Amino acid sequence: MTGNDPHDDVAAGPSSDDLPDVFVERRRLVAIGYRMLGTLAEAEDAVQETYVRWYRMTDAERAAIVNPPGWLTRVMSRVCLDVLGSARVRRERYVGEWLPEPVPADLFAGSAPPAPRTAHGDPLDSVVLDDEVSTALLIVMESMTPAERVAFVLHDVFAVPFDEIAGIVDRSADAVRQLATSARRRVRSYDAVPRSTHEHDDVMLAFAAACAGGDLTALMGLLDPSVALRADGGGVVSAARRPVLGVSNVARFLLGIFQKQPALALQEHRTGDGLAFATVDGGDLRGVLNARVRDGRITDVWIQVNPQKLTAWSTAR
Repeated sequence: MTGNDPHDDVAAGPSSDDLPDVFVERRRLVAIGYRMLGTLAEAEDAVQETYVRWYRMTDAERAAIVNPPGWLTRVMSRVCLDVLGSARVRRERYVGEWLPEPVPADLFAGSAPPAPRTAHGDPLDSVVLDDEVSTALLIVMESMTPAERVAFVLHDVFAVPFDEIAGIVDRSADAVRQLATSARRRVRSYDAVPRSTHEHDDVMLAFAAACAGGDLTALMGLLDPSVALRADGGGVVSAARRPVLGVSNVARFLLGIFQKQPALALQEHRTGDGLAFATVDGGDLRGVLNARVRDGRITDVWIQVNPQKLTAWSTAR
């Protein structure tokens, strides 16, 4: 080792034949961590801690592990459980609204196998999930208990059997099955899985045109009466500290942003929610704006301007 930095622990790991096999799992582990924790930075930290624990073992201990990917998944999940256990307190200290980090739709493409399906016919036995991660889904996952979130992510996204998850969360397999069912119930009640990409994209294109054209009437017509806007600046950049509620307030708030920043442009990008927009000023990325669309109206607007949560977009300008 070269110092106390955990990065040094991984870098100083033995140059054995298992090195490529272990590190080929990194992208999958980050994908797991991101879904569990909601930000890439926390996911990367959890992955780093997982590899530190791997290389702190002796050669004999590592050689005795029959399934290294499974071991890494278990340890990664336990690290995430610890982080989730303290997340509520950290959220309470967060400056302004906390939002998960939006990422491009293809960031984790191919990182998860097809989700398992059951033959019991219970609609709560599965939800339709894929590699794309929506902000809507991450937000509803914030309402889950840490054990629910781990069970849901591992089983429904990464096809980990319930009996294996049981050992991670210290519950029985039946209890883990119930955790996953409870998590799916939350997802369904929030309607977190996008229904129609076509509808979403049409509404978002009209939304962008109304914002760019300063058309208050058109913009208000696209907003659901229950619409809420949340912006995350993390105390680093200026953002609304509390949710903006109601059609008139949200529309005027949005148009106010473009009036104050006339050079601000919207660039189309795909996310797990559907079409979203990077906000760019003179070539500089300012934020990412995405939304939830239901029945032809925007019910939620999410504006991420915290630069610490825009790392996946630095090359997507």
